[in-house]
Order: sequence, then structure tokens, then C-alpha cells
Amino acid sequence: MTVAVTNIRVEDKLYQNRYVVDAGRPHIRVRPHDWPSVNLYALTSVCPAKCYELNDQGQVEVIADGCMECGTCRVLCEASGDIEWNYPRGGFGVLFKFG
Repeated sequence: MTVAVTNIRVEDKLYQNRYVVDAGRPHIRVRPHDWPSVNLYALTSVCPAKCYELNDQGQVEVIADGCMECGTCRVLCEASGDIEWNYPRGGFGVLFKFG
């Protein structure tokens, strides 16, 4: 009996996820700031979905459309008040598919 081995990349699995964007109602908001805190700045590197980036003024912005709701940003920044994080409304957000 021969067993076929298939190499599956993480990117291929993540591509199967589906996102339903709640237009105009993001579930993550970044507190207005002149300069980002160390933890907020770290999100530009550690967010697995790359939802955080620096704008031209050196401030961190979030684009929550591809958020995987993993909680990395909550662990780093919610207690300090750098972000406001809520679960998306029912029917919106990420739908994980493991097929």
C-alpha cells in the first residue's frame, strides 16, 4: 500500500479562510496617539494577519478586514488602552475552514 504525502503550506490553509467585513464597523480601533507605545508599534511586526501598519505621520493604523481574531493585539495592547477590541457582530469576521 502506498501513502501519498502532500506538503501543505500554512499560507494555503489560511487562504481557505473567509472574511465577512462589517463595513463601517471595525471590531478593532486604535486609540489616537502622537507616537505609538512600544507594544502598539510591535503590532506592526507580530500581528499574523498584518493588520497594523505605520502611516506617513508615524502613527499605527489598523485595517481589520483580514483579522484572524487570534488575540495577539489584545494581549499586547488592550490593558494599556492602546486599542479597543470587541468581537465582530454575529455573521461577520473570520470563518475558518480546515478542509
